[in-house]
Amino acid sequence: MGVVITTEEYNGNVEILSSKSELHRLLMLSALCVDGKETAIAFVGKPSKDVLATVDCMNIGGASIVQNGNVFYSTPINNRPLYPITVSCNESGSTLRFLLPVFSALGKKYTVLVNGRLSSRPLSPMYELLTENGVTLSQNGVYPLSVHGKFIGGDLSIDGSVSSQFITGLLMALPLTENGGSITVTGDFQSRPYVDITVGAMKAFGVDVQVVGNKYIVPKADYVCPGDINAGGDWSNAAFFLVAGAIGGKVTVKGLDKDSKQGDKAIVEILKAFGADVTFDENGLTVSKSDLIGIDVDAKDIPDMVPALCVLASVAKGTTRIYNAQRLRIKESDRIKSVVEMINNLGGEAVETEDGMIIHGRKHLLGGIVSSFNDHRIAMSAAVASVVCKGSVTIQGADAVSKSYPEFYEKIKEIGSNVKEI
Repeated sequence: MGVVITTEEYNGNVEILSSKSELHRLLMLSALCVDGKETAIAFVGKPSKDVLATVDCMNIGGASIVQNGNVFYSTPINNRPLYPITVSCNESGSTLRFLLPVFSALGKKYTVLVNGRLSSRPLSPMYELLTENGVTLSQNGVYPLSVHGKFIGGDLSIDGSVSSQFITGLLMALPLTENGGSITVTGDFQSRPYVDITVGAMKAFGVDVQVVGNKYIVPKADYVCPGDINAGGDWSNAAFFLVAGAIGGKVTVKGLDKDSKQGDKAIVEILKAFGADVTFDENGLTVSKSDLIGIDVDAKDIPDMVPALCVLASVAKGTTRIYNAQRLRIKESDRIKSVVEMINNLGGEAVETEDGMIIHGRKHLLGGIVSSFNDHRIAMSAAVASVVCKGSVTIQGADAVSKSYPEFYEKIKEIGSNVKEI
């Protein structure tokens, strides 16, 4: 699907959808509870493809997760399914990297399918940790991935520079092992706030993880149903609307928790550093257009925000440098390359670096044709950029947004965009 977008101004309110990062964790943990009780997980918005991949996998694994309106009702895994089973993670990296250690800790034999670029994204160093601790995976992680054996846990050490998702999966699996264990994160620990979300979710389900520096100590414990629980608003996706306000009008995003453990709430201070007008009160988080100045941004803990920030930088006076973003090269697209190409195709000026990009701000962009690279965050960034373009923005592969935000185009229409499907 392609879309053509024109926008003169952004003005209005957006009720942000629930965080897919939180939903992945809550759904998976709800399926692991030993008391057999039902967990009701309330959320806002339409569930993304990634979230539905987790639902499907846990259901095939023996849970019963049913959506009724804006609530997932989850009954834990029992012994009903006949193993081996086959599950598809679709294109969801979170689903894959959480599921592998969790299902392996349950001692099940299973086969994993994936789609799109996920098959080329790394499984190392989690692959080695699993195979060294009781699990057999098909050679070199080639898909379909056949898995059997039982993850035994213990005291583990893992390089934190590749993906925090590996750490989350191992953390959630350790209470299921015979004696629990620990994880010591070595190297350059990237995206630590996502691990903080995991620790908080595990606590909500009755497992208290002790954190000492970069070491996570996990007891042998039972996950227990918390009853009713809510998934918080998604700061990662809120960033697109907040940037829309900063470059093109006034936008209020409702449903965000200022005390959230999500690392992307850093958008508030980053917007202020760029010079945006930002207020956070009982009505929500409001960002208004103002004079913007380029800054340096360390993306170590906020990789998902980079595409939106690059749109902001493209019309900020002076130069913006985004660094410590090398992991973007192994996302749904090579996001360093695809973001730079998107900005340049719209008439901006961006240059790749090894670990990020340098963007020279202009008064406005021209518009043009861009590819989404089948990457939801590239499509959303290009759409938001339409407000600073003299001409229209045509996005090829625009339906990529369904990976994380199926209702995205409806939301930007509500605050000022004209979106025409082609």
